[in-house]
Amino acid sequence: MTADGLAERVTRDGFAVAEGVLGAREVERLKASIERAAEGRGARRRGGVYAVRNLLDVVPETRALAGSAAVRALVEPLLGPACFVVRGILFDKTPAAPWKVAWHQDLSIAVRSRAEAEGFGPWSLKAGVVHVQPPAAVLARMLTVRLHLDDCDEANGALRVLPGTHASGRLGAAEIEALKGSKGVVTCEVGAGGALLMRPLLLHSSPAPSEPRRRRVVHLEFAAGRLPCGLEWREA
Repeated sequence: MTADGLAERVTRDGFAVAEGVLGAREVERLKASIERAAEGRGARRRGGVYAVRNLLDVVPETRALAGSAAVRALVEPLLGPACFVVRGILFDKTPAAPWKVAWHQDLSIAVRSRAEAEGFGPWSLKAGVVHVQPPAAVLARMLTVRLHLDDCDEANGALRVLPGTHASGRLGAAEIEALKGSKGVVTCEVGAGGALLMRPLLLHSSPAPSEPRRRRVVHLEFAAGRLPCGLEWREA
């Protein structure tokens, strides 16, 4: 699919899959860099590493990846040439940590410090970093690129999404339940080196795997503009 085709699908459905964004050597180099950093700060464990927050700081190679021509070619058609990366997270499903996540929207952003701003809140602290839920308009101007370091399918916990729900704004629990019943669920299968593009407000879930295969994803969030009232993106 062309860059324009991907952008059109993300605009319409809230997501799109792009295969072959990274070559096999690039994937292996990223795996090695992440493994070296996995025991450091920001890692959460349950029988094995399953998430690394502040990834752009912990693994500098991921910041270079976010600025690469291959990734920028995916992001710029949707956010414009002035967009920038604002957060990186590693999600790692392993046989020792076959976690799952219920249907939700990605509502929080990471910021440097707390500052009162209309429409921002509630606030929280994750891995020592301040997070806040911004107005839906801020989230609508963001894009997530999930780069897969392993082949990912339904059996090892591929993301499930509800197409078009990104256009519904911030949703309450009852609205999520209603939408789940009225939309067709799509499982986003992605090969190693491929990417899933998605809007933060897209309803999605992460099921537990049925097979003991690893599923590592480098989750990169991009924004198109600065924040108001002295707020600053944490990793920008």
